[in-house]
Amino acid sequence: MANEPGPHTLDAEAVRTWSSLALAALGRAREDIDAINVYPVADADTGTNLYLTAEAADRALTEAFEKAGADVTEGTAGTASLSEAVRAYAHGALIGARGNSGTILAQLLRGVADVLGAEDTEPGDGASPDRDRACGPLLARALTRAAEEAYQAVAHPVEGTMLTVAGAAARAGATVGAAAATAADVARAAYDGARAALAETPGQLAALSRAGVVDAGGCGLVAVLGALWQALSGEAPAEEPVRGRAVPVPSTPQPCAEEQGGPGYEVIYLLEASEEAVGELRERLDGLGDSLVVVGGDGLWNVHVHVDDPGAAVEAGVVAGRPYRIRITHFGDERRRAKAPRAQRAVVAVVPGEGLAALCGEAGATTVLARPGEPPAVTELVDAVSRAHAREVILLAGSVELRAAAGAAAERARADGVRVAVIPTRSAVQGLAALAVHDPDASFDEDVVAMTAAAGATRYAELAVAEARSFTSAGICQAGDVLGLIDGDVAVIGSGLPETAEAVLERMLGSGGELVTLVLGPEVPDTLAAHLEAYVQHGHLAVDTVTYRGGRWSAPLLIGVE
Repeated sequence: MANEPGPHTLDAEAVRTWSSLALAALGRAREDIDAINVYPVADADTGTNLYLTAEAADRALTEAFEKAGADVTEGTAGTASLSEAVRAYAHGALIGARGNSGTILAQLLRGVADVLGAEDTEPGDGASPDRDRACGPLLARALTRAAEEAYQAVAHPVEGTMLTVAGAAARAGATVGAAAATAADVARAAYDGARAALAETPGQLAALSRAGVVDAGGCGLVAVLGALWQALSGEAPAEEPVRGRAVPVPSTPQPCAEEQGGPGYEVIYLLEASEEAVGELRERLDGLGDSLVVVGGDGLWNVHVHVDDPGAAVEAGVVAGRPYRIRITHFGDERRRAKAPRAQRAVVAVVPGEGLAALCGEAGATTVLARPGEPPAVTELVDAVSRAHAREVILLAGSVELRAAAGAAAERARADGVRVAVIPTRSAVQGLAALAVHDPDASFDEDVVAMTAAAGATRYAELAVAEARSFTSAGICQAGDVLGLIDGDVAVIGSGLPETAEAVLERMLGSGGELVTLVLGPEVPDTLAAHLEAYVQHGHLAVDTVTYRGGRWSAPLLIGVE
């Protein structure tokens, strides 16, 4: 099997095994690393952030192998090269980086990829003593580049942190690599150097010394380097890189960011921008807060900063380029959530509009915003389930396209002991119908059945504007035509929104209904809602109509008929 530990030369298969072992090691150590997280903010999430970052990297690597024709279950490498593997691994980490530590890990992997990715070694080259010795210096250079790029990515590097551990690992690897050692020898030296540096971190950083712990991010990096050595040597470490309670755990609660006097918010986003614009962004963000880390390159960046004004941090990103997957976390809220007992049950809803998100939030749901062309990733859904902080969670997927991601998120939450049910809603109006009958006092199964039935009994429609001439199930449409989609299929083609909406309503109400739900897009006037309400009342006296504003990112018009 591909994921079983075994000796590897430095090739694509070694990268895949490294990824698998690193993810497993971080999974085992996650809670313990969270427990010793006191710097830069004591928000008890470093282990979780590192794990989620590694998970995103592992998923991207798996997809790269599948794309290259590899058979993951049989352990065959297909046509994947070392360059393809390591670049996919680093790119996945960049896209999925979480928190300060995850962002730095992403840049470390990018540094490794910048060196190993320049190699054009293909699968099937095979291992040989000469090649193994050549790979040792190559890996040493990669670890050195990784540490250099990580230091450069952090606006104000601090010793006694993950950076210190990375630097020590690189120096130890370089010392051995200079003697033409194998890649496994270099990895072992880097691992040992990292462990030694980790033990010294309390003497370098006052926050660690006061709490009596080593650096949490450094702990995670030791686990990742231990996995690298295991992948290349086939030998498991004598003990877990970070084992159980092997590191001291603070006996008293650590202050949150506000109590420490630091900024109150963490802001993270992906950014499409030029390198010149990112240089200006760094200067602007550096003046707004601290813990600034900007990683990436080639037009795609991951930005992380702690600020008191999250709006200004996002605005700076807009000036620099196109920010997306924006995540804003209030440290005080996170700390209080961690201390608070879990609720018995919660609902998580994926919604396509800020107005809908606010509406569902008022109803008690934890929301995930789905922007056009940017569906939420599995990690975002996992995070939402975590934020719900409940023993039982009902997840409203929101669309057919998100069912697989919702299912994957549910599986991960179940692994953490949360009972999760996914209701396969196909539209936001079905989610609203399900949320309307949610009963936290009923049993979990009864609640899920009632919400599923309400969603299934709601026919849904969406009005959209055609972007180009194309063939549809209702005939040929031209660019600018208004399309009326009923239950996912184009049923009506019209020239304007009001008349197309009327035709859609007439078809939907032809088979009966008691309640019509209208969700208006951001640019649709209120007069359309009044017009459609009058239209429904005129032809269907017994049918009630409710109207909501979808807000930014929502479709021009959503219609639900129950």
